[in-house]
Amino acid sequence: MKQGPLISTIILNWNGKEFLDSCIRSLRGQTYSHLEIILVDNASTDGSVEYIRQQFPDLHLLVNQQNLGYGGGNNVGIRASQGRYVMILNNDTRLDPTCIEELKRGIEKDKRYGSCASKVLLEDEDNLIDAAGISVCLDGLSIGRGRLERGDLYDEETEVFAASGCAGLFRREMLEEIGLFDEDFFAYAEDADLGWRAQLANWKCLYNPKAVVYHLHSKSSGTYSPLKAFLVERNRIWVALKNFPLPLLIVGQFYTFERYLIQAYGAFAGRGAAGRFTNNFSKIELAWILMKVYLSLWKTIPSMLKKRRAVQHKKRVSNREVYRLMRQFRISAKAIALKE
Repeated sequence: MKQGPLISTIILNWNGKEFLDSCIRSLRGQTYSHLEIILVDNASTDGSVEYIRQQFPDLHLLVNQQNLGYGGGNNVGIRASQGRYVMILNNDTRLDPTCIEELKRGIEKDKRYGSCASKVLLEDEDNLIDAAGISVCLDGLSIGRGRLERGDLYDEETEVFAASGCAGLFRREMLEEIGLFDEDFFAYAEDADLGWRAQLANWKCLYNPKAVVYHLHSKSSGTYSPLKAFLVERNRIWVALKNFPLPLLIVGQFYTFERYLIQAYGAFAGRGAAGRFTNNFSKIELAWILMKVYLSLWKTIPSMLKKRRAVQHKKRVSNREVYRLMRQFRISAKAIALKE
């Protein structure tokens, strides 16, 4: 039987020892077997490295001396990998046996497909979606498409904006053209940024609902921590600064204002992410995080503008096509602000 192309699977780990056995065994149980499994450890302190060396001594293990974040850690794995395709996986995921076979089948349908998105279900919930690809907003924010909707929905194979960084397959040729994950982000929105750069360079993403992954959402960093709130808001601004056409950057400010108003309502009404955040932290702390985001931006604008020039240099689509993409794949301010 003819062997297919090598697929490199990269598991990024930070203090996720309790999840690793399930994740690795689900990879080793795949119907598509021509896999290279690389585990990148981001300076864990919970004994993850020792556990891997004892339980999976043949695994390709890369140990970082410091936590390089999501982008930096995954980039270490990508650079060390050899496959034609690269599968990015969170450590707290478990794959259905045919998942990678289905992702490979999807991405090979068209040479324009630079990535293939899986159907990610929440492991601890009763048939709820975490992400069926990514939906994007007019101000750079992004969210899992279909998040918290019923798992039997989104069963149609279709193009989406981008693959979730939780579990997605990427074509090496695309990564070599547009670049790897932006390491300055540290955590959150790296997948959306990569998706934007891919779309601007005229690469597409296919969603395959038969490629099923189960995910323990936000186990590594906490669901509504101050750090996550800061990084999500700062990084969505970076996404816009790097990738958006100038008219969309301007329009996005009105969208941001609308979202802030709805999130303020959510904070007082106990709805959406802002409401959940203020259940554990004060409303004043939420406002202070927002202030810190904008204060931090002044130091980073020159470097982001430099990155913007590099991204726009590789742009292969018109602004009209970008606006069409936003109409096709966007989510409203109300929907994202009040999403739990």
